[in-house]
Amino acid sequence: MARIACVLCAGAIFPSVIAAESKMPNKPNFLIVFVDDLGYQDVGCFGSPLIKTPRLDQMAKEGMRFTDFYAQTICGPSRSSIMTGCYPLRIAKKRNTVEHHPRVDSREITMAEMLKEVGYATACFGKWDLAGHSQEGFERDVMPTKQGFDYFFGTPTSNDGYVNLLRNEKMIEKKANMALLTRRYTDEAIGFIKRNSDSSTGSGQAKPFFVYLAHTMPHTKLAASKQFLGKSKRGLYGDVVEEIDWNTGRLLDAVKELGLDDNTYVIFTSDNGPWWTKKEHGGSAKPLRGAKTSTWEGGLRVPCIMRAPGKIPSNTVCRELSSSMDLFPTFAALSGGTVPTDRTIDGHDIRALMHGEPGAKSPTQAYFFYQHTYLQAVRSEKWKLVLQRPAQAPWAANWRNHIDPKDVIAIEQPMLIDLEADISETTDVAHANPEVVKALLKAAEWARCDIGDYNRVGKNSRFFDPQPRRPDTARWREE
Repeated sequence: MARIACVLCAGAIFPSVIAAESKMPNKPNFLIVFVDDLGYQDVGCFGSPLIKTPRLDQMAKEGMRFTDFYAQTICGPSRSSIMTGCYPLRIAKKRNTVEHHPRVDSREITMAEMLKEVGYATACFGKWDLAGHSQEGFERDVMPTKQGFDYFFGTPTSNDGYVNLLRNEKMIEKKANMALLTRRYTDEAIGFIKRNSDSSTGSGQAKPFFVYLAHTMPHTKLAASKQFLGKSKRGLYGDVVEEIDWNTGRLLDAVKELGLDDNTYVIFTSDNGPWWTKKEHGGSAKPLRGAKTSTWEGGLRVPCIMRAPGKIPSNTVCRELSSSMDLFPTFAALSGGTVPTDRTIDGHDIRALMHGEPGAKSPTQAYFFYQHTYLQAVRSEKWKLVLQRPAQAPWAANWRNHIDPKDVIAIEQPMLIDLEADISETTDVAHANPEVVKALLKAAEWARCDIGDYNRVGKNSRFFDPQPRRPDTARWREE
């Protein structure tokens, strides 16, 4: 209870703003592999019974598995969080419009912009999804090359129907063959890494690099190349994941062959949980409850593996609470960059967790679970409080066709879960722990005031455009 009590302190609940050292020798490289709609159980080392992922399993043996790592509930908001280190509802959008596929305001500061300031070569490959949900009518002024990336090869948004490919700001291919995307993104990423090394002369890197490889799949529509099609025991979905695994191995091999292995942090994770209603084309979040779009654990607790030989201890597991928002301030601390001080950043520096420091604890005192604009739960340490709500609130996003109907239920009273004892969220222990409930309700109220909720504009949410702030709250605003 000592740490939970901390969330009640006026200063403790506010997310920290971290200024890293301004000078550090031998700046490390950063490589994020961010896949789309991969379930918690869809990697061998996280328990998949049918999908074979030998390269990711080996990566875990050579690094660290994070079992309590969170993203967001759906694609675009999750990408805005990893790029800015903030909850999606806090981030400024163009015209102040909150959408499932946000148009993030260009005045937000991305991880790429922060790293570029301290000498990094930056590149983005794959799905962007922060410039609107359109393969044709996306907002060009907030694409990757306008948000801190030196180079971009990928697609504006999801692959629901087809994929158009851009190189930097030029459309180079319409309706690309989706079966080849995983390989092509990886080829491009390896090419960029090679261009930023000089291994042929033995002189080391030209510049440190930040590579953000955001795979289009296993979001649907699914497609696999001939090398993998029909090869897994889990159907087409398994084929796609096994191809991602193989290509992640190619990245790791390239880094090693270029002599960069000892100075490169590689992070593999997913943007949200699996798409439940896709059945054979969707993944598995077992043993978690729920799926993509829900605030049950299966919606935003995702597999995460981190590897950095000599820095991250091998064959280890971190069970502390962490999230994709933590990567921004952590990379800043590792690179000598600086986290913005003119705005609230929600993520925390988790170097102590990554490096396996003895007794290291999560710096996140409370983590807030939003379904789009709707605050639905809060976690601190092992405790998760599911907040009171109707089964299908009129102000909530209608995700009935994404979630198992048995998980679309009314919560009549706040429901407390001990996630260490009950990872599947089946048993309410609120009556036995009233002080925990009280503390987490207070933390939730802080989030409603500071970040926002469906009927409330957060006092530290950002709005750079002159339009009315959060017009979506008007109908439900409490007087």
